[in-house]
Amino acid sequence: MSPLRTLLVLGAGGHGKAVAEAALLSGEWQRVCFLDDRWPQLEVACGIDVIGDLDSLLEPGLSVAGGIAAVGNNSLREVWAARIKAAGIELVSIVHPRAWVSPSAHIGQGSAVLAMAVIGTDARLGQGAIVNAGAVVDHDVCIGDFAHLGVGVNLAGGVHIGALAWLQAGCNAGYGVSVESGDVVAPGTALQAKH
Repeated sequence: MSPLRTLLVLGAGGHGKAVAEAALLSGEWQRVCFLDDRWPQLEVACGIDVIGDLDSLLEPGLSVAGGIAAVGNNSLREVWAARIKAAGIELVSIVHPRAWVSPSAHIGQGSAVLAMAVIGTDARLGQGAIVNAGAVVDHDVCIGDFAHLGVGVNLAGGVHIGALAWLQAGCNAGYGVSVESGDVVAPGTALQAKH
């Protein structure tokens, strides 16, 4: 019998729990474990074991097939992803089985695409991006490394989202809109291209 394919999730907060659940539902992972700095006070999250804090990454004997940094804070996610790679663990992406991803889309290492999200034709996600539940990334959209789309964000074709940008829940961006790296866009904002 082959060993269970185990995913390591850094961060057992709300986003981490959603990523862990998506991984298990996908069928690509048979086991998930968390590292979280609230350990040992936090031992279980969403029925999944928290096996140590983030420094446990460096301990010998951690046997996992891949890891993902699962925290909403973009800068922290970038640091954690680098720590996964430095520990010699493959940085992997997680796609919820109820998301729809075009066969021509590209999803960078360490990204999370959650339930009911849509990734359209020729869309490109950089490393460590988050496309949250119900978000729509239409054709030819480019999302930079460690950018974060909140729940229900809608991006029309050709939108460009810079690295580490955060579009909060319910934002809408019309065709050709560009969001600068590091920008934080308030919930419900409607963005239009400047003519």
